[in-house]
Amino acid sequence: MDNLLEFNLQELTEYIKKFGHKPYRAKQLLRWIYYFNEDHFEVMTDVAKSFQTTLKNNAKIVTPEITFDHLSLDGTRKWLLDVGEKNGIETVFIPEEDRGTLCISSQVGCALECTFCSTGRQGFNRNLTSGEIIGQLWLANKLLRKQEKYNHLDLEKRIISNVVMMGMGEPLTNYNNVVHSLEMMLDDHVYGLSRRKVTLSTSGLVSAMDKLKKDCPVALAVSLHAPNNKLRDELVPINKKYPLKELISGCLRYIEFAPRDFITFEYVMLKNVNDSLDQAKELIKLVKNVPCKFNLIPFNSFKNSGYECSDKNIINRFKEVLMDEGIITTIRKTRGEDIDAACGQLVGKVQDKKRRSSKITFVH
Repeated sequence: MDNLLEFNLQELTEYIKKFGHKPYRAKQLLRWIYYFNEDHFEVMTDVAKSFQTTLKNNAKIVTPEITFDHLSLDGTRKWLLDVGEKNGIETVFIPEEDRGTLCISSQVGCALECTFCSTGRQGFNRNLTSGEIIGQLWLANKLLRKQEKYNHLDLEKRIISNVVMMGMGEPLTNYNNVVHSLEMMLDDHVYGLSRRKVTLSTSGLVSAMDKLKKDCPVALAVSLHAPNNKLRDELVPINKKYPLKELISGCLRYIEFAPRDFITFEYVMLKNVNDSLDQAKELIKLVKNVPCKFNLIPFNSFKNSGYECSDKNIINRFKEVLMDEGIITTIRKTRGEDIDAACGQLVGKVQDKKRRSSKITFVH
């Protein structure tokens, strides 16, 4: 049975054509799947019975199974989703006054081994398919519409207005599946999100960034976390392959195609590691030619991390130094901490803990 969440409009049109159905049926079906969030063919009232029969016999709409569903005191909601073989991924919805952001995973675990990230500590199992990626958005949208806070809203009113590829995994090491799912998120026949409201976060895979800017440019966030190569080699080991000079050049090339005229640099604040005022000044020199803004992330501790969060006053002073140089800088508000849904806390459940940083396939 084929999972219809794997198909974009063109692919779905070709798929149903094999069974003798006309192209307009594909648009009709996509509307039921993504606008009405329907996965039962028999209730698709304007779909011909013959088409319903074809679908029942050959296809289904498959999303990951829910292992648990937790709602934070601040309204953040986190799902642990089973993707088979006792492997789990985490997806997080973050509500704010002016938007609703869904944080989506792209892999089961992560192979990049950033030392301050709990996802990286657990190892790596496999890439998610595009259906498993888009399935997180489909499932979250369906479940949120049943939540008391949102169940009165018309379908035209978006609950999820923004998507960030910042969950488990490095999206650019799962390039083809991630790009396919991004294209579906942007497609007016699927979710129709603006490129400006879809953000991909990367640790700095420059060759893949160069490809993404042409294939599917969305807003870009780069996990920087250090002002020099020596420290970044330690915190973000992929820096040894793509050092800072190369990364900064890649960011400048990406901006030429990006939907936003700046790059967001993410910077986790680690006590006595990367939070000195001298390091803030070093950052200013590093990014002086890059239109950018900084998002300072208070470190969210996890067992045996070996790090502590910088003191609040230190984070504020670090911000002031950057702001004084005209760099827009925000401090990320910690959300969902009571359900371990905060940044850097997503661990899921990885059965096969492979260490594969030396075997990662990069896009060239």
